[in-house]
Amino acid sequence: MTNTGNVRIVDSADVSADASIGDGSSIWHLAQVREDAQIGANCIVGRGAYIGTGVIMGDNCKVQNYALVYEPAKLGDGVFIGPAVVLTNDTYPRAINADGSIKSAHDWEPVGVTIETGAAIGARATCVAPVTIGAWATVAAGAVVVKDVPAYALVAGVPARRIGWVGESGVPLVPGDADGTWVCPSTGAHYTETDGTLIKETV
Repeated sequence: MTNTGNVRIVDSADVSADASIGDGSSIWHLAQVREDAQIGANCIVGRGAYIGTGVIMGDNCKVQNYALVYEPAKLGDGVFIGPAVVLTNDTYPRAINADGSIKSAHDWEPVGVTIETGAAIGARATCVAPVTIGAWATVAAGAVVVKDVPAYALVAGVPARRIGWVGESGVPLVPGDADGTWVCPSTGAHYTETDGTLIKETV
């Protein structure tokens, strides 16, 4: 294991010298971190995970085993990426061009997935770029996300649809006393829903 400052990189990991790894972060067995990737402080990149060229990750993120985070994905602080999650980057994937020639990097333009603060992507879910997952949202295991997910939304299925709301603790919200209000049973926080948007009430 290599320790550079407070960064831990297991010997079997493949980390580009051009990648930036924040203090307190760990890169585990067989993970690959490509050129110009920016990984924040106190992040975990699990066994066999892939972090593409130029991917940006905030602080305190967890990318679990065998997840594939393709460029140009952007992850906010505190994002959770479950095992075997895929964040795609090609809207019209092909190995060859229409004339039969092998497709090169110059023949397509990568598009990314954006995941905002605190959101969680469940095991084996796929996010099909370009989509944005709002802050504190939860994507259920095995879901396929093909359109933007609002903040605090709980989405599931193929294609993914909103089936509820979650609070910042990740626990599903329950209806409040008034119409359009929701309460977190874990923290007691209150939220107001308006036109498909959830806003946390300030105390």
